[in-house]
Amino acid sequence: MATQTTPTTGRRLGRGTYVGYSLGSLATGTFGTVPGLLLLYFLTDTLGVAAGIAGVTVLIPKLWDVFWNPLVGGWSDRTHTRWGARRPWMFAGALILPVFFVAMFAAPQALSPSAAALWTGAAFLVSAAAYALFQVPYVSMPAEMTDDYEERTTIVSFRIVALTIGILAAGAGAPVIVDAAGGGRAGYLVMAIAIAVLMCASMLGAVVGTRKAPRTTRPSGAGSLLDAIRAARGNPWFLRLWATFIIQALATAATLAAIPYFATYILGDEKATTLLFAGLVAPAVLVMPLWARYGHRAGKKRAYVVASLIYAAASLGLVAGRVLPTAAILALVVCAGVGYSGMQLFPLAMLPDTVEADEARSGIRRSGLLTGLWTAGETGSFAIGPALVGTVLALAGFVSSEAGETVTQPGSAITGILIAFSVLPAIAMVLSILALRRYDLSAQRLAAVVAEAGTGTGIAPVDPT
Repeated sequence: MATQTTPTTGRRLGRGTYVGYSLGSLATGTFGTVPGLLLLYFLTDTLGVAAGIAGVTVLIPKLWDVFWNPLVGGWSDRTHTRWGARRPWMFAGALILPVFFVAMFAAPQALSPSAAALWTGAAFLVSAAAYALFQVPYVSMPAEMTDDYEERTTIVSFRIVALTIGILAAGAGAPVIVDAAGGGRAGYLVMAIAIAVLMCASMLGAVVGTRKAPRTTRPSGAGSLLDAIRAARGNPWFLRLWATFIIQALATAATLAAIPYFATYILGDEKATTLLFAGLVAPAVLVMPLWARYGHRAGKKRAYVVASLIYAAASLGLVAGRVLPTAAILALVVCAGVGYSGMQLFPLAMLPDTVEADEARSGIRRSGLLTGLWTAGETGSFAIGPALVGTVLALAGFVSSEAGETVTQPGSAITGILIAFSVLPAIAMVLSILALRRYDLSAQRLAAVVAEAGTGTGIAPVDPT
């Protein structure tokens, strides 16, 4: 029997479209990083907010996105303009997000810690909603720009390189800007303005850079969390991939939120935040082409599992952070970064495949709706991760402080930091790999799904569990 391959358009997108599309990831990487890296620490160690309250402050706005993001996806699915379905929403997000991002770090001095937490949480809520206006349509686009199984990996590899640059520049640069501007409230405000300008420019660049991007089908469909869940329940490949991705997002969110605490209280130098963050993220710039090549040869799923195992092993090794030399700690962080880069590439290269399978079986293009559910899970995880870190610190007796204060943490708090930075991510990674076990949407399987749908024979329902 001849080997089946997925149908293709016979068209390769130009490098200009690859680059234009990837520009948006400078912003998504930045917004996905800076609040996760610094917001909890800003609340506890600059505004003097108790760790438990700070954890709730960063949790609630992101939980709202669980309901909001599928709505945005459905709206963009039903949008038909001369700009296309996605770009008008991306443009709106590009204009709104920067303003409220600055507001997140601009709580007035006169406010009490509790009132400052409320101010910050409200600004974070609007920022996250505006971010979804850009991110959900943006992540939907690869499924529509090409129907070539391998080209999707190429598109996403360009995007992940830009994402990595955005994460690295923002995550490593933001603490440096805060320090260079004098630290405290003023330092964080200067940092927020600089980051907001970067995000606005990159989002507008993606809107312009994708103006010639083709769409393989015209989107359609409803848009609500329940609609998205119904669509996902009929797509077992999406469900398994989504579960894997959101568990891993929780792991990386916990790591990011714990980095400043690890740097300050384990390494004894708050400025080491930049070094640790760079060690985690920078490897992706170098190894991304290698991961893409390995994925083409070994398959997306296998490469994804290998990357996840590397991250889990390196994270677990960091539990010995109190006794390891700094060089060994940095080496483990770099190893985690090698795995992290693959964890960024492969799920986003596999997501369009699940959307194509959904369209073949349902006859409806629901890329925005499914992407909305995907990003809702991601943002929920990025909320729960810092909240878990805040909870662990609170239970461990962590002592919060305002800018300029020096406190001595109890031994239990130091142990809590190690658990949050090492054990939590390692456990989450193992659980994520278990969730991926039954995912089988290879190129051949996807070709079979499309072929059977085209002949009208249909595909037998698959148990989504």
